[in-house]
Amino acid sequence: MSLLIIAVCLAAGSLIGFMGGALGIGGGLIAIPALVLLMGMSQQLAQGTALIMVLPAITVAVRKYNQQARIDRRVAAAGAAGAVVFTWVGARLALGIESSVLRQSFAVFLFFVALFYVWQTWRAGRLAARRQRPEQASEQRSEHPLEKPAPSRPVPILTPRRASVLGMLCGTLGGFFGVGGAVLAVPIITTVFRLSQTTAQALALCMVIPGSTIALITYAWAGQANWMVGLPMAIGSLLFVPVGVRLAYKLPERKLRVCFALLLFATVALLVFES
Repeated sequence: MSLLIIAVCLAAGSLIGFMGGALGIGGGLIAIPALVLLMGMSQQLAQGTALIMVLPAITVAVRKYNQQARIDRRVAAAGAAGAVVFTWVGARLALGIESSVLRQSFAVFLFFVALFYVWQTWRAGRLAARRQRPEQASEQRSEHPLEKPAPSRPVPILTPRRASVLGMLCGTLGGFFGVGGAVLAVPIITTVFRLSQTTAQALALCMVIPGSTIALITYAWAGQANWMVGLPMAIGSLLFVPVGVRLAYKLPERKLRVCFALLLFATVALLVFES
């Protein structure tokens, strides 16, 4: 491999690592369509190669997230345990279908996840607008002092058992698409269990580390991983993941969700263009 290609892979890995650290996705969502579109790889080969870069990057990202706020290890371990076997199942399924079908499935999956994030951001904006009218609500309560406020529904707690079920689902998707487990886990954790965006990103990445290792072994065993491309990208990614994580804790949550959704829509566009 020429020095120019190595330099390009290092630069690409640096950019992907930065974005992956900021958005809590490991960077694979960007790497896979880039490898398909720019290097002419099949979907399976791109997914396996992206895992070479993703695995060390998400490990570093988790460490940085944990330095900012302690991760619930019991929940993270339960989710990771649930993901391991199902990641292997998903990877075996992906290796058995046509590249074009896998790529189209990947695009559809990301499109609906992006739509979900748009809805979540819009919903968060409406809730924030309601909270900005406390005086009006206070006046209404004073007019009806005997009227009791409607009880709010309790928020479910993300227990280890629930995390293991979430890990099974995310593991299957992560194995099938090479990435995707964290992409699905983050909106579920923020919407259903009402945890913050950065906490959800940290837990989701913890859950996919063991499964991503299994997926990488499975893809590499089948000859669907280019180490000469993946390793320089991994080195570049490791250098800039910490910078992206620091940015994640400085951005407002709503802007972080918008960035996440825009990145997903851009990835879908790249995949559709390649098709």
